[in-house]
Order: sequence, then structure tokens, then C-alpha cells
Amino acid sequence: MAAAQGRLSDGTGGMDDANGEDRDGGGSAPPAFRAAVDALRAARLRPQIEVEPTPAPQRLAPYAYALEATVVDGDQDLADGRLVLLHDPAGHDAWHGTFRLVTLVRAELEAEMAVDPLLPEVCWSWLTGALQARGLTYGEPSGTVTRAGSHYFGGLAERPATSQIEIRASWTPREGLGGVPDTGGHLASWCDLLAQVAGLPPAGPGDASVVTLPQRRGPQSR
Repeated sequence: MAAAQGRLSDGTGGMDDANGEDRDGGGSAPPAFRAAVDALRAARLRPQIEVEPTPAPQRLAPYAYALEATVVDGDQDLADGRLVLLHDPAGHDAWHGTFRLVTLVRAELEAEMAVDPLLPEVCWSWLTGALQARGLTYGEPSGTVTRAGSHYFGGLAERPATSQIEIRASWTPREGLGGVPDTGGHLASWCDLLAQVAGLPPAGPGDASVVTLPQRRGPQSR
């Protein structure tokens, strides 16, 4: 699985640190965090998206849980990403809450799409639109949309140039009963974003919340 890596959208550290004991929803973790993690583990997602737990960062919050996902079509990968749930029972001034969701999503594009001046705004609207389409309330969103291109030379000169879109974002989910946010709903919205970036059709008939990315580069072999 192609795991997305790099710095968090908040600029607060890497996403590939090892997880500590009792930080991932078990043991002595607070009940609200355990419930939030249980909801992530129980979420039912569309079959084209493979999700599995991955080591979470240690230094960003007292408790953290992370998932990585790949959008697949047969034996080909269309997009991938990582979602991290952070929890600080004492609250965090920058979050305006005790939970924070942080993500990195990426996919390859056709060169024509990569130079579209409206592409960053459209991609960011996919994230906020996916949350709103499921009726989720959130605050303090922040992030970046990055377009990158690669050109190959020398022994790699036969490879065609590639372009990639990368979305890094974080937001504070609204806490419900018992101080627990609807993490299952936020995971489903995040998977909707992955599906849009990957160019998948809507999950069901009449689902106008999904607007796929046209002219994306062909899928990568796994």
C-alpha cells in the first residue's frame, strides 16, 4: 500500500512516528477517545477503498490514532491518503476543542488538469463539501492544496512526465454526547474526498455530492 507521508497541515510534525502504548484507543485511554476510535474501526465504507490502521504520531497530542487508505481498481491504485485523529483531554487553543482530524490525500493527474488555475480551490471545496454533504459540523479548518510535476532524465528518460495533486488539511470535529465527535461520519466524508480525487463515480444513484476529477492520469499498478 502506498502510504502518504510528510508534515501535517498544521506544520506540527511528521505523520510516520511510532505509536505509544495506550495512545491508540486501548488500555487507559480516556473513554471519549476510546469511543471515537471504536467508531472509526466500525465504519462501513465503499469496497473500492481499502483502509487499515497505521502508526500514529506521538508528539502532537496525548492520544492519537491513524488510518491509511488506498482507492483501488482491481490491482491498480487510484489515490491514497492518511487520516489521523488527535485528542487532548485538556483542550487545545488552536483547535478550539479536544479533538482534531488531520489528513493527507494525493493522486496523480493529467498534465492538462494540473495547470488549471482553479484546481486548488476546487480540491479544497471537495473537502468542505464532503463534510457538509453528510451534515457534519466542524471548526477551524486549515490546509494546503499542492500541485507537483516530475520530469525524468538519463536512465529514466523514457518515463512520461507526471503531475500530482496533494491535499493536506486539518479540522476540529464538533463533539457530541459525552464529548465524542462523529468520527465514523468524518471518516466516511474523508473517503468521499478520496473517491472524488481518484475519479470514482458516485457511490449511489443521484449522489450529486460527488463530482469526479476529469482527465486524471491512469491508475498505478500495485
